[in-house]
Amino acid sequence: MIKKVIVKLMAGLACAGICAGGSLMTARADETAAQEPMKAIYSTYQFGQGWKPYVNDNMPCLPAAGTYITGMKASLVNQPEGMTGTIAYKVNLSGSGWLDWVENAADSNQTDTDMPLEAVSVKLTGQLEENYDIYYKVLQNGAWTEWAMNGAEAGASGVGQKIDGIRISAVAKGAGEPEDSVFGAIDPNRPMVALTFDDGPQTGVTNRILASLAANGGRATFFMVGNRVPGHAAYVKQMADQGCEVANHTYDHKYLTSLSADGIISQVGATNQVIANASGVTPTLLRPCGGYYNAASLETLGNMGMPAIMWSIDTRDWKTRNTQSTVNAVLNNVKDGDIVLMHDLYTATGDAAEIIIPALTERGYQLVTVSELAAYRGGMAPGHVYNSFRR
Repeated sequence: MIKKVIVKLMAGLACAGICAGGSLMTARADETAAQEPMKAIYSTYQFGQGWKPYVNDNMPCLPAAGTYITGMKASLVNQPEGMTGTIAYKVNLSGSGWLDWVENAADSNQTDTDMPLEAVSVKLTGQLEENYDIYYKVLQNGAWTEWAMNGAEAGASGVGQKIDGIRISAVAKGAGEPEDSVFGAIDPNRPMVALTFDDGPQTGVTNRILASLAANGGRATFFMVGNRVPGHAAYVKQMADQGCEVANHTYDHKYLTSLSADGIISQVGATNQVIANASGVTPTLLRPCGGYYNAASLETLGNMGMPAIMWSIDTRDWKTRNTQSTVNAVLNNVKDGDIVLMHDLYTATGDAAEIIIPALTERGYQLVTVSELAAYRGGMAPGHVYNSFRR
């Protein structure tokens, strides 16, 4: 089961386009994987609920409300071919102290315990240790610790404080600490909203939305149509640079329900490829065009390591193309944990976003990406559908 999960995650990170009618980019999945940097993936055991889905490198892995962490496991994706070594880790279990080192997706302790974790230690072995550093931190007593690295202890052990979250990141040797500004700025106790924009990028709209987000310290998720990306690559790079999430909306805005499994792989893979080319980041989320999906399409997405992201607030901006209507749809209905649907194709949506973004910030909402919101509200699993992450 562990192997299957990791394979799915690798497929989501490294899927590549398949030529269709000469319009889609072609790339071999193994070549794409070779270009991706090595990253950590990891999971925690939630008392009374079981293992969380794996989360990607540097993403917070937190327990659902009402439970706590009693175990962890970790592995690596895109480990360089021929490079020896593993990721190893041990935990400090309340009442038991430090347990033995385990490695490569093995459970860190017996999952039938009701005792929480108090501290963790992670390291790389073999040639990996010579070429990479492994950084990690824990959420404890309401705050993230400073980064620990290469076998040092993260968390205060022996003082009765449990761990409420874990982050792990693999970086090239000597590259320094991973970027901390995005996740470190999120307060899990304050309300959050994920603004999402479909069908772009579009000059005169996307750039204005990005500027407003930057001015207000917010982020959003952009579900892009692949054939629009090459002509707007600078915006896609800017999204990633600002900490926004780049995501997939198929290459030609195709309904998943009208495609075969191979057709979905082609549309999704080609879009992932052009977005990765523009931003250096491979999408891990997909929004079904028109909101249409079925069991077969979800199975294919699951095999590619991707969840389907829907919405809890539909502004219908594509139909009204009216600034005030879009503003009202959001500000009159928004709740903590909502996913808001808009489209960065229309001037009226750009106008509305410039009102909505500061207004939500003034109300105390944190504007986060879908993956950030999910990470603090129970996580996501490949092949599953998510409309919101309300408490």
